Amino acid sequence: MATEPPHHFDADEFREAGRAAVDWLADYLEHLGRRPVTSGLEPGDVRSLLPDRAPEAPEPFADLLADVNALIAPALTHWQHPGFFGYFPANSSPPAVLAELISAGLGVNGMLWSTSPACTELETQVLDWLVDLCGLPGRFRSDGPGGGVIQDSASSASLCALLAARDRSGGAAALSRLVAYTSSQAHSSIEKGVRIAGFGDQALRVVEVGDDFAMDAGALAAVMTADRDAGLVPCFVAATVGTTSSGAVDPVPAIAAVAAEAGAWVHVDAAWAGSAAVCPEFRPLLAGLEAVDSYAFNPHKWLLTNFDCTAFYVADRQPLVEALSVVPEYLRNAASDSGEVIDYRDWQVPLGRRFRSLKLWFVLRSYGAEGLRAHIRHHVEAAERFAERVVAHPNLELATERSLALVCFRHVDGDEATRNLQDALNATGELFLTHTVLSDRHVLRLAVGGTWTTATHVDRVADLLDDLA
Repeated sequence: MATEPPHHFDADEFREAGRAAVDWLADYLEHLGRRPVTSGLEPGDVRSLLPDRAPEAPEPFADLLADVNALIAPALTHWQHPGFFGYFPANSSPPAVLAELISAGLGVNGMLWSTSPACTELETQVLDWLVDLCGLPGRFRSDGPGGGVIQDSASSASLCALLAARDRSGGAAALSRLVAYTSSQAHSSIEKGVRIAGFGDQALRVVEVGDDFAMDAGALAAVMTADRDAGLVPCFVAATVGTTSSGAVDPVPAIAAVAAEAGAWVHVDAAWAGSAAVCPEFRPLLAGLEAVDSYAFNPHKWLLTNFDCTAFYVADRQPLVEALSVVPEYLRNAASDSGEVIDYRDWQVPLGRRFRSLKLWFVLRSYGAEGLRAHIRHHVEAAERFAERVVAHPNLELATERSLALVCFRHVDGDEATRNLQDALNATGELFLTHTVLSDRHVLRLAVGGTWTTATHVDRVADLLDDLA
């Protein structure tokens, strides 16, 4: 007897389950502020509640949703909680969620233009929209030699930039002589990317920073000169606009000028801060982009778009494509051979790719430029007021100047008092703060940026500080 296929939801069953899932998610978001931000669980607690084996027989969808409610949701760190101020937020919004649902249902693989033309061309268009929306240099538009692509994260964007820079500087044959540069405040993904790209730890130069925690361009020049005198080849420089620890902004124009003398590729990582460029008043942060080779920022951090969505731009796509393109016979097709289309598989490490541009398109159209600007400005103003209250507090001080919606502060009595304050704040269940170390001091970070976070929630943190600090 032939094996029968499994039962799939028919249209009515799918509609019923879909409505139930959306209803559950709507209720979750509506009442999320009542939950503690973190779970308080111990390692292994979740697995202890799960069966040892996968089910042999199908289970009703209602049972799955019930277990999401009973087992999964209570065991989460709620990144969409309005009191989540740790790390940098991972944004979400109803239009983006619905776009993810549609993308999942379509189930396309956008590796080639021919595998779904709309997947490719929509991505090209919305990334060109972002160039205009954020006031980026025109050289990043797709109608010139450059262009943009959506990566899963800024880590992948910096890796792709590294690979393009490596091959432009001679590739594998020259690898033993190639050197990469970044600051001590850069994201750890730069070091990881250098390892993956085959440079080795010894080929990464960590450049000094100034009192403002931004890269010292003079120190970069000195290190590059020493390397060139030693017969090495400066290949890649990673500058940061809005560092993770403190929101520091590297002097991109000066860095680009230093790198140009050595012929090194300059990549600018603005993963968090780049979204603020939708507001014209914050665009001076991006000065110097007209002289760099690549740039990346994350709409999934502060622009209401679900993780994962990194906008990665190159001024010249040729080095990127040459570094990443491999064309087996089974992927050949007339459109690709014509040279008239973009195949984004050549702009990233994996072959397959999801339809990420759909959610960005939904967000841009649902909120419009004015809605996105209001989102950013509201958070910056709330953080500014919070910083003022820190300054006015007798037991607190700023660890560095406020950077957009990031405030770094500490207790005046030292590290132990700061750690105790962090524990006390997080123990309330109302909020979640993470820390960093600046100038060898333990520092608390208040990163304002969640979709559902308002000035009221930020003010509540300041009120708690009045009681706990």
